[in-house]
Amino acid sequence: MQDLIKDLIGQLQDLVTNNNIFVSLFFGFFIIILESILPILPLALFIALNMVIFGNFIGFIISWLATVVGCSLSFLIFRKGLSKRIYQNIDNKPRTKKLMNVVSHISFSKLVVVLAIPFTPAFSINIGAGLSKMPYKKFLFATLISKISVVYFWGFVGTTLLDSMTDIGVLIKLGLIIIIAFILSKVIINKFDVD
Repeated sequence: MQDLIKDLIGQLQDLVTNNNIFVSLFFGFFIIILESILPILPLALFIALNMVIFGNFIGFIISWLATVVGCSLSFLIFRKGLSKRIYQNIDNKPRTKKLMNVVSHISFSKLVVVLAIPFTPAFSINIGAGLSKMPYKKFLFATLISKISVVYFWGFVGTTLLDSMTDIGVLIKLGLIIIIAFILSKVIINKFDVD
């Protein structure tokens, strides 16, 4: 497993060094933007790959800027393209209108905190902000500030995970933890009749 991961990372680094650097940077930028629009893609993996391939500083900058651009695109798609259609369906739903009013008037500092939490579903926030009456300037500045922590977190977790996958000792410990968790789950099921 560790040889496979090292080979994959080595091939990606060779691809970057053997091709036009701008094409490589564009690809690293594009995959993050794509993840912002299609949230089923793994942001942590893409950020980690950018940091491993381009280095911590350049990988961080690429990932941060691309995340901001991707969130802005998502916001604008819903603001300009879909908001009128969706608002026609919302008019007769008072709870949804109330929620949209709350989103429209959320304070800047609360928006930054919500967006800065790595496990917040950013795509949902982008949609809600795009459909609300929130000014784009407020959304943009909150995104610029908050995505620093998100990219740092996922970059750290992702690169640490990639490094860990190449260390057989970490893999053995992880396997043992999973086995212990499985055994504990069986004991708890039998002892407390949970299942």
